[in-house]
Amino acid sequence: MKAGVIAVQGDVAEHAAAVRNAAAAHDESAEVVEIRESGIVPDCDVLLMPGGESTTISRLIQQEGIAAEIRDHVAAGKPILATCAGLIVCSTDAKDDRVEPLGLVDVSVDRNAFGRQKDSFEAKIPVTDLEDPFHAVFIRAPAIDDVGPDVETLATVDGRPVAVRDGPVVATAFHPELTDDPRIHDLAFFPEREVLA
Repeated sequence: MKAGVIAVQGDVAEHAAAVRNAAAAHDESAEVVEIRESGIVPDCDVLLMPGGESTTISRLIQQEGIAAEIRDHVAAGKPILATCAGLIVCSTDAKDDRVEPLGLVDVSVDRNAFGRQKDSFEAKIPVTDLEDPFHAVFIRAPAIDDVGPDVETLATVDGRPVAVRDGPVVATAFHPELTDDPRIHDLAFFPEREVLA
């Protein structure tokens, strides 16, 4: 499996490790490539859109010609995992004129909904299809305000969606790559398999 990490900004190394761990649990190997320019996405089986600064990520993927390739990837039914700022960039409504959303997840997003850096927190949250709660790390986290009719809510915090699935896209407001638990990556990239215990 060839996994591409959109590497213009964010937790690149952590996502690379997590997708390798998820693949290994299914006796597969994952070749991870970092994407900073166009021409690489079409060769990838799965994509990861890390957290970071959504305005910067949005600007750079448009500038480098990566945005259109990401849309084509999803249109072909290939999976993508978008986390934190990645969720904002992949949304249909980022509620910020500085972000040009990719329109891959039919949600509107409230940036920094859970507060600033000092308000970051961790919580064990139930996630659809995971047997045990997931230890979620929220850092300047967004929340989902509105969910389209075809979007599945996978997890909530205080009644607000923080993980969703829209077709081949799984998007989270938290950072699953900052834990040793690869189950969110597993859920995104191996949905047809039994999810890890």
